[in-house]
Amino acid sequence: MSVTSRALDPRKFRDPHITADGQQRAVVALTHLTTLWFNTGSLCNITCVNCYMDSSPKNDALVYMTYAEVQAYLDEIDREKMHVEEIAFTGGEPFMNPDIILMLEEVLARGYKALVLSNAMKPMFNKRDELLAIKQRHGDALSIRVSVDHFTRQRHEDIRGKNTWPPMVDGLRWLAENNFKLAVAGRTCWDESEEQGRAGYGALFEVENIPVNPNDPASLVLFPEMDADVDVPEITTHCWDILGVAPETMMCASSRMVVKRKGADKPVVMPCTLLPYDTNFELGHDLAQSDKMVKLNHPHCAKFCVLGGASCSPD
Repeated sequence: MSVTSRALDPRKFRDPHITADGQQRAVVALTHLTTLWFNTGSLCNITCVNCYMDSSPKNDALVYMTYAEVQAYLDEIDREKMHVEEIAFTGGEPFMNPDIILMLEEVLARGYKALVLSNAMKPMFNKRDELLAIKQRHGDALSIRVSVDHFTRQRHEDIRGKNTWPPMVDGLRWLAENNFKLAVAGRTCWDESEEQGRAGYGALFEVENIPVNPNDPASLVLFPEMDADVDVPEITTHCWDILGVAPETMMCASSRMVVKRKGADKPVVMPCTLLPYDTNFELGHDLAQSDKMVKLNHPHCAKFCVLGGASCSPD
């Protein structure tokens, strides 16, 4: 893996309005809510190196979202006539949530597209029959994106742990053999170019007969690394023109995520999938309350979204 060299300047990302050098901080408005994410809980069946969620078999800081809680947000979308197109589920490992099948069925029955981010290991395998039934009823309205951190077993297991490669490949093959709408997410922490990475994944997909186009950024998503302790520039209002980036293309211009903290009475809405623990970014309990400007006052906003050009959404 590549080695980062500079620690984050402690003067940065302190004031939500002004950067360390006194410039006006960039903000992003919610222009159209098209994707609503649910964090199903921070528990995962494995522990990965540099997981931005700190997911593990022991981390229950974000508790399991329930079917009733998801249903309540779907009711709000209907009641407020919001133009949401897709409901997405992340974790932790979403297939560990005991209500995940009920949630998916509810989402799809209401006519939304559904996306699940998974490691395709045992928790998903345990729900094969239910997933096949959902696939039969709803077809390609259900998408599953599998995390494959590198196209080689050694590097994948450097991050995911020993013997995590075979069950992931088995899950990926099973999804492909059963014609699920499928995507793959990789990481770019390696000393190789994007072209080399996509070629490597392409070779893996060919060998394993996985129908994913490695040159399609929506089918093979290569995420920049996220480390809040590494130095990155703050994003000012002038950066949009300098970088040639439009604020409406940021994830928080079209997405929101719902999380439920351990001990909390009810879930809370966050601007995106990247900041599940930062209470400074809470936008209220209801989707109607979350229509607020998001101040880009976090290293992930700069490195992942603005400079990295990444998004968790599939399109």
